[in-house]
Amino acid sequence: MEGSVEEKILAGLDDEQRAVASQLSGPLCVLAGAGTGKTRAITHRIAYGVHTGVYKPQQVLAVTFTARAAAEMRTRLRDLGAQGVQARTFHAAALRQLQYFWPQAVGGTLPALVDHKAQLLAEASRRLRLSTDRATIRDLAAEIEWAKVSMLTPDTYVEAASGRVEPAGMDTTTVARVFSTYEDLKVDRNVIDFEDVLLITVGILQEDAKVAATVRAQYRHFVVDEYQDVSPLQQRLLDLWLGERDELCVVGDASQTIYSFTGATSAHLLNFTGRYQKAQVIKLVRDYRSTPQVVHLANSLLAARTAEVERRGGAGTWATPLQLIAQRPPGPAPSFTECSDDEAEATDVARRISALLDDGVPASEIAILYRTNGQSEAYEQALAAAGIGYQLRGAERFFARREVRESLLQLRAAARAAIDDDVPQLVRDVLASLGYTSEAPQSSGAVREKWESLAALVSLADELHAARSEQGFTLQDFVVELDERAAAQHAPTVQGVTLASLHSAKGLEWDAVFLVGLSEGLMPISFADTPDAVDEERRLLYVGITRARKHLALSWSTSRTPGGRASRKPSRFLDGLRPDSGGTRSFRQPTARRERKMSAPANCRSCGKVLGTGAERKIGRCGDCPANYSEETFEALRTWRLQAARETDVPAFVVFTDATLVAIAEARPDSLEKLAQLAGVGPTKLERYGESVLSVLAQGS
Repeated sequence: MEGSVEEKILAGLDDEQRAVASQLSGPLCVLAGAGTGKTRAITHRIAYGVHTGVYKPQQVLAVTFTARAAAEMRTRLRDLGAQGVQARTFHAAALRQLQYFWPQAVGGTLPALVDHKAQLLAEASRRLRLSTDRATIRDLAAEIEWAKVSMLTPDTYVEAASGRVEPAGMDTTTVARVFSTYEDLKVDRNVIDFEDVLLITVGILQEDAKVAATVRAQYRHFVVDEYQDVSPLQQRLLDLWLGERDELCVVGDASQTIYSFTGATSAHLLNFTGRYQKAQVIKLVRDYRSTPQVVHLANSLLAARTAEVERRGGAGTWATPLQLIAQRPPGPAPSFTECSDDEAEATDVARRISALLDDGVPASEIAILYRTNGQSEAYEQALAAAGIGYQLRGAERFFARREVRESLLQLRAAARAAIDDDVPQLVRDVLASLGYTSEAPQSSGAVREKWESLAALVSLADELHAARSEQGFTLQDFVVELDERAAAQHAPTVQGVTLASLHSAKGLEWDAVFLVGLSEGLMPISFADTPDAVDEERRLLYVGITRARKHLALSWSTSRTPGGRASRKPSRFLDGLRPDSGGTRSFRQPTARRERKMSAPANCRSCGKVLGTGAERKIGRCGDCPANYSEETFEALRTWRLQAARETDVPAFVVFTDATLVAIAEARPDSLEKLAQLAGVGPTKLERYGESVLSVLAQGS
């Protein structure tokens, strides 16, 4: 008999993910490493709560930091049958509330929202007789955004900004004057900016008890993804949404804090258990994205910094990083390449990408990541010269492209008359009139770019049809999906090598990643002149490494131009990781012997069948085979585990899972050496609980 919907939702999750999904009430902190399936865990948690009746969909608010991530979360929840759950960015959620409550809380019409600060800042600068250019205006906008999300005013900015890098060379007093004039201009024009959306919402919730009560009655359960990136202003808004309640699940990884320049801070994540004394903490460390070779390099990068902190007795805001455990089969070793100049480096990368394409790796599964956007030009030229298509992340938005807008119009018209349920074929037929063909054109430039846009829509139709065909997926459903994605700027995958900055690559992944320009001055960037700033640069490189599933290439050049002086040095972060680089740590690939051990199948000790689940492998037998342990022994172990969990204020499964207790009860080890051989009993748990477990077993003898 098929399992219930609830059982299906939990099926396929690992032990830790399942613990996240089944912990539905109270404060929960999920420390989730890169590639560990955090989105899967929290969407299954929400869906499990909905299907078990613990949550009403309309009373759940899931908050993340990008429209794309929110759209992906909504798609996953819909596929899990949890429609009605609100998944939004902080800004989108606040704007929706502001639009609703403004008439009653303030009166009149909500001021218009300005998309960009540039025009107003340029005018503010002219009023103050300041000479500015585009770069200055950009820096001023970033500084004012930082000030506002840090909940500073022009009057409090000067003192708080002491010690910060001066934007565009302006002293803090001048910046404060520009800030003040900019705010005055907004009042004169009756407009607000994106930070105002949060600030005004916070103000209304603080001042109007009736509005606050309405919001808290609407939303009872909160989930915040990427919690290491919250700003003080976003945290204040979250506090007001919650009121005195603690129905909050946060998910984050301090090792991926890379946006401190925008006001983001991992302090809220790191201090979560201090604020919520009864909070449960679950760590997701099983990396399903990357090969052991990539994971080992990522772990080694952070371990080198941890060792440095320990030698110095602690420094900066460094937090003990999660140690990822690779779950994928072994792959190729990361490569380290030194080139004579930037042009040679770009040419070498293009050559390597061409080889990957010949080996069958799709162009959409390859990315070139760099520290600054100014580095992209050399790689654009090298790829074009090699006849390789590419897309610049952060360039023209997908849904703003002419061919995509025309496709939406054609698909809407076709949906009104469609009677065939073969959605993928219908989409192909419609887009054929706009130039889509099953084979990519040989030409490059505009023709190829147009085809890639149409091909992305076709691929999305195939993907959604496969996921939702059992629910009766129609062309109208596809059009609705496209409209929602257009509103959220959740673009489908385009066939082309991705060129992106390391910051914009956060949250994405590819089969093959090329990390380029890894020389001192670029990684870490030259203006990272404090320990905290250098730490953030290391985390940025860590984010870049963990974007790769299988192929990872790291490169740098010794000079900027051909024939130039070879004065550049490879990044200090590569010391001890790249071959022959010295340092206190050496980069060693997992040994072949260990790889064979990791990939070898486990067999049931009773019937000999290959064990299919983690729980079966832990206990060493099939779930269908009879147990051979004493119930009294098992219950004694469970009683001991409960007591140990209470003493350390952690969930019982954190001490040992049920599967591990079964394995212990069946094996009945009589020494620490024998106990250590059981799955689920690592060195840390052996040291912490080993003697107690042996004592429990001895009492039951």
